[in-house]
Amino acid sequence: MYLNLVQIAGSLGVSEKVVRDWVRREGLPHVTDRGFLLFDRARVASWAALRGLTAQAGFLASEKGTFTTEFTLEAMLRRGGIWRDVPAPLVIEVFERIVASLPGIAPAIHALLARRLRAERGVSWAPAGGGFALPHFSAGVTLGRDAGAVALVLAREGLALPVRPPDEVAVTRLLFFVPPSPRAHLDTLGRLARLLTQGPLRALIERGAGDEEILRAVAAGDSPAARPADPGETT
Repeated sequence: MYLNLVQIAGSLGVSEKVVRDWVRREGLPHVTDRGFLLFDRARVASWAALRGLTAQAGFLASEKGTFTTEFTLEAMLRRGGIWRDVPAPLVIEVFERIVASLPGIAPAIHALLARRLRAERGVSWAPAGGGFALPHFSAGVTLGRDAGAVALVLAREGLALPVRPPDEVAVTRLLFFVPPSPRAHLDTLGRLARLLTQGPLRALIERGAGDEEILRAVAAGDSPAARPADPGETT
């Protein structure tokens, strides 16, 4: 199945100019027919997945969704890091630095994600109460099995968010996450939310515990034995 330039741009959530740049600079698979660019759906989907880009809608979206993979929150937090005493106006810049450091991501994808971080409604902040929030990209991204990340960002002062925290407590503690795939998004969000409501992680962050103590708490709280059983499983 061949798609035209407009269909590709719309599916990937970018402009036609960006698609043309990818053709010239990133080897986006294509053919030319009477001066028009045409794209094989399967080849473009593979090219996009390898470079950390996922379809936003329509012609490239897979019926079965994007891959899932086993991952641990501890490994993702080690990848994203713990950032302390960050001035509130620099929080987005920290997010950009985290995304830019992820392995195996093409420069064009880094640039695209940076634009999304700065775009209106590009980030869902997800306040969780008590000064905590779980910010993430509003649109799904596919970065690859080893590129997902969680970062603990501790702001120096409360953030002015576009959404009001449920308890009116200013948000200063952020667990920013970039899941390895859209299908892993809800799993990551649920596991992080559970860590904040069960176990010692919230208290450790509130009292300013050291990095390794926080990482150990994440590893213990996110271990398979600590996770709730799947309702569909039988014993």
